[in-house]
Amino acid sequence: MNAAAPNPAPPRASPDRRLSVAPMMGWTNRHFRRLARALSRHTLLYTEMIPCQALLRGALPLRCDDAERPLALQLAGSDPESLAECARMAERTGFDEINLNVGCPSQAASSGRIGACLLAQPAQVADCVAAMCERVATPVTVKTRTGVDRCDSYRHLAGFVERVAAAGCRGFIVHARKAWLRGLSPKENRTRPPLQHGRVHRLKRDFPELEIVLNGGISCLEEAGAQLGLVDGIMIGRAAYHNSYLLAAADPAIFGARRTPPPRQEIFRAYRRYACRELRRGTRFQSLVQPLFGLLHGQPGSRRWRRLLSAGRRGTETETLEQAAMQLQDFAARRPCAMPE
Repeated sequence: MNAAAPNPAPPRASPDRRLSVAPMMGWTNRHFRRLARALSRHTLLYTEMIPCQALLRGALPLRCDDAERPLALQLAGSDPESLAECARMAERTGFDEINLNVGCPSQAASSGRIGACLLAQPAQVADCVAAMCERVATPVTVKTRTGVDRCDSYRHLAGFVERVAAAGCRGFIVHARKAWLRGLSPKENRTRPPLQHGRVHRLKRDFPELEIVLNGGISCLEEAGAQLGLVDGIMIGRAAYHNSYLLAAADPAIFGARRTPPPRQEIFRAYRRYACRELRRGTRFQSLVQPLFGLLHGQPGSRRWRRLLSAGRRGTETETLEQAAMQLQDFAARRPCAMPE
């Protein structure tokens, strides 16, 4: 396959990537995305990583709710034709971006020739990107690491970006740590390899025509804003899940929107309506309340709030949500000017 083959359809406009929430397995499901969208109208959200073969087999449903957009689909795979077919499905479903994972450090991913091991195979990734770009007009991006195992020089990273960009990729999300596929667990790979923000900054200087997004080590909007002069966007991971209310200030702080950060009560009311609809459809209560745990992160009463939500039992779901609403009213009365931390 010719990695530099042109896209016959005019590309669609890229979503605003100045701030995004990282795809996280088991966390950034549709319930969390619904809460995050209530907090911020502009922050780009990602699905969990979806294995390409599971999607093609119909083992996982593909859905893109307009209420969650702008929304990107993250795919895992290494077969160009399979990825191209998944990209076509994603475009028809309405996703705003299709992202290829070249950063997952798990052994299961590596054994399946997906994730971070592909960083050592730029030609294969270029073929995958070219196949997707030939099939769809939706922007195709790549999420990667700064290096993998012994293949961790800046020269290799720059060569990887150059090769994949020639295939049609105009956006790279770079987790600013290398991945050790042997010797470190996926959890350790998130914290132990040293951060290399400077390497990502250098990528932007060397490839000014590309969109470079920095991921890794950013835990608040102040840090994100400081980085935006050096890269095109910031992706926040677990901080946005554990302390979800930080997203409430994203629209004015990052995107310049004239929107006052919505109070927690307003966010909860919107999510509660969604949760009640989902309960009527048979969705498990615990999966619905899990994203709410971080709404009071770092605030007085946050532990009691989590205990209340965790204690909900079958038949008492609406009562638990009502009690949670009353706790928020009490919190607002005591902290009327509480803002994101």
